[in-house]
Amino acid sequence: MARRTKIHVGLEIGTSKTCMVVGEVKADSAVKILGIGVTKTAGVRKGEICDFAQARACLKDALAKAEDASDVEIGSVFLAVTGSHIQGINHRGTYRLPDGEPTVTPEHVEEARTIAREVHIPQDHVYLHPIIRSYWLDGLEHSTTPVGLFGKTVEADFHVVHGIGTRIQNSIKLVREIPLEVDDIVFSPIATAQMALDREQRERGALVIDIGGGTTDYALYLNGAIAASGCIPVGGDHVTNDIHLVTGLPFSKADRLKILEGDASADPARSVGIAKLTDDRGFAEVEVGRSILNEIIRQRLEETLKLVRARLPAGAVEAIGAGVFLTGGTSLMRGFSELAFDVFGRDIYRPEPPEISGVQASFKDPHYATAIGLIRYAQILETERESPPGVLGKIGRMFWPFGK
Repeated sequence: MARRTKIHVGLEIGTSKTCMVVGEVKADSAVKILGIGVTKTAGVRKGEICDFAQARACLKDALAKAEDASDVEIGSVFLAVTGSHIQGINHRGTYRLPDGEPTVTPEHVEEARTIAREVHIPQDHVYLHPIIRSYWLDGLEHSTTPVGLFGKTVEADFHVVHGIGTRIQNSIKLVREIPLEVDDIVFSPIATAQMALDREQRERGALVIDIGGGTTDYALYLNGAIAASGCIPVGGDHVTNDIHLVTGLPFSKADRLKILEGDASADPARSVGIAKLTDDRGFAEVEVGRSILNEIIRQRLEETLKLVRARLPAGAVEAIGAGVFLTGGTSLMRGFSELAFDVFGRDIYRPEPPEISGVQASFKDPHYATAIGLIRYAQILETERESPPGVLGKIGRMFWPFGK
């Protein structure tokens, strides 16, 4: 039976923006972006809802824009969630084959998988993703299930993502009141990685850092599998606030100064003279020493990147062969790539969506990386559902039953 074209919608309710992307997955697996709806977010702090009514109004606006741009009536979405309460941990389940059963069966593998998924988490947390990393048979690693092989001990190695249930439920409630259905929930950096990395890059080792307004999300891939993921509650808004505190400028002007004149690199040649903002008549209304401005920006962003590095497993940075991939709105800051190279000592890239077309050139903007990644996530999930049993799924569907 021939595969049909299918439309999926990705939704990111971020600290700075609410973004909805409508994508068409064609029969040849190519993705076409049909439309994007974006609005400035209110009621969200550090990736989490703090004012329900404001956040709902923003979501309704983004929905109207996405439907208008794509000419599609939207009924359901893949929803990205983030927040510092969400954690990713690795856990291995070990199952010893019973006496008289020398060959690994699907039931043996499922026992190991079940043990691996049963990670102890705080009482108020729920599971989001169980992502299989690899299998092991008598100490030897396998990229696919070892069913049919002789062995004594089978192990399943998982990356398990979990977070506070009520906070995730609030995001679901917000979407359903629009009303829209939630097809699935995805931890933001895992969605972003679907867009940012191809298979070869994951195999060689790659780190995705998505730095937005209120959060910095990251996902590390080594040997083709996810090795670490998490969220740090710091982003571009914190840089703006630092400028506001040091200079006394209103937040809006501090943000404009950061975007128009700031530089995150440590290059002294870029910190000479005065940074200015002009009014409508061309007169300077704000003047700040460029060295002061750049130092404020660099210190906060360097601290943020070092926090990401500190959360990675020991020796992980040295194992990154493909490089560090920067996305999110704050990654557009001048000098940020140089700063990231100083912190990680690895090649720095800005990913572009692979095999994606569309009438809007804006889909290549790093602001939309997570929402577009959700379309890729939906596409991969669909492919895994159509795969025969035993094929190794690499993205991990949510298994917390949040109901309809």
